[in-house]
Amino acid sequence: MNNLVFAGISPHPPIVVPEIGKGEGGKAANTTAAMKEWAALLKSTNPDLLVIISPHGNVFKDAIAITVEPQLEGDLAGFGAGEVRFEVETHLEAAEAIMDMAGRLKVPTVDVDNFVAGEYGASLRLDHGVMVPLYYLRQAGVEVPIVSVAMGILPFEELYSFGVAVQRAAGLLDKRVALVASGDLSHCLTPDASAGFTPEGAEFDQRIVEALAILNVTAIKDLEPGLVEKAGECGLRPIIMMLGALDGLEVKSTVHSYEGPFGVGYLVASFIPGGVSPERQLLDKLLAERRVAVEVRRGAESATVKLARQSLEHYVQEGKIMALPEKLAPEMEEQAGVFVSIKKFGQLRGCIGTTGSTKANVAEEILHNAVSAGTDDPGFLPVIKDELEDLVYSVDVLKAPELVDSTDQLDVKRYGVIVRSGRRSGLLLPNLEGVDTVEEQLKIAKQKAGIDAHEPVEIERFEVVRYY
Repeated sequence: MNNLVFAGISPHPPIVVPEIGKGEGGKAANTTAAMKEWAALLKSTNPDLLVIISPHGNVFKDAIAITVEPQLEGDLAGFGAGEVRFEVETHLEAAEAIMDMAGRLKVPTVDVDNFVAGEYGASLRLDHGVMVPLYYLRQAGVEVPIVSVAMGILPFEELYSFGVAVQRAAGLLDKRVALVASGDLSHCLTPDASAGFTPEGAEFDQRIVEALAILNVTAIKDLEPGLVEKAGECGLRPIIMMLGALDGLEVKSTVHSYEGPFGVGYLVASFIPGGVSPERQLLDKLLAERRVAVEVRRGAESATVKLARQSLEHYVQEGKIMALPEKLAPEMEEQAGVFVSIKKFGQLRGCIGTTGSTKANVAEEILHNAVSAGTDDPGFLPVIKDELEDLVYSVDVLKAPELVDSTDQLDVKRYGVIVRSGRRSGLLLPNLEGVDTVEEQLKIAKQKAGIDAHEPVEIERFEVVRYY
């Protein structure tokens, strides 16, 4: 049974709240009018509870966070309107049902309560991604319990699967559920935009709006990563999660408005679910496509990469480092630094390496660095057995670094960089997706080292042999 009665997209610029925008808010008059219409439509579906997905809550790299404190509150004091404050009740039964369904679909979630908030420095307050749409919903008379969700930095398929989990949880609950994806589109539409101007911003927004008008999930799934990166958006992941909640259903789509008066794209849209539509059941297809992609990649992997994969698999399954093969490929007998990178469905899952030789040969470097990349990268939780079949690997064997005295000697496609300042150093491999300029490369390397962007550094460059 489908109990999802509404899904919608809401922008969240505080300036559209009259107490904040005042005269300036009139520049977003189309958005303001559309938000009122949108909120009234949601109200008319008579929901019993509201699921709100925000990109500005407790965002984790490897999980979707759901706040499970019984009572939540928030305000817009940070934007000069402390009088705009709400207290809401968390629908704990729905939160538990969603997390249970997400677990069945192998989507990692974390329930954020007082203890978890203390452990991770997370916040239990409603962020502006929740507060702004909630402002218009309260104006429309919607006062129901909520489930406050923060997007996760997860692959498309897992985000989409989470939406499916919301739909299935709604089916088990004797409650009418409305879902709101809060998010702005490109922040790069004009030269005075908050994130600066890129031509890709307008293209991204146009393609998103056109795809959502006809609910073309594939067009959104196939957006080029470089385009998304340069668009500087915050709404794509919540939108993907919302689309999953509509999987297998007939849907009436309405784009109420789109504009970018402050260089940021504001989209207001609603989706009214109908009956079952087998041709729109996309989850199994998406999962099958990514399974094939992994199998194709593994079928063509080099001996070097095969060793890295087998090393991590052996360690996760057996709890110890595997023995080296008796016969090594010639390229694994030399000595060199090695980086092992692991991806899961197109997104980084771990990367650790050595800048110079620390073992008897490249094979031993791979053996140990593959384990470290999968279990010791501080940016990720350790890889577990259930993930092993979904991982793909690459191995970079580093050539000796050399000092440079000018950035003119760098090339992001050919050379990696090492930046040094005192005891701090940061390394970035060459030819990485989304890193297109020397400036970007050096900025990221400095960030990894904890070096200020304007701090002078010693720069080394190096080449790699990359194996897939």
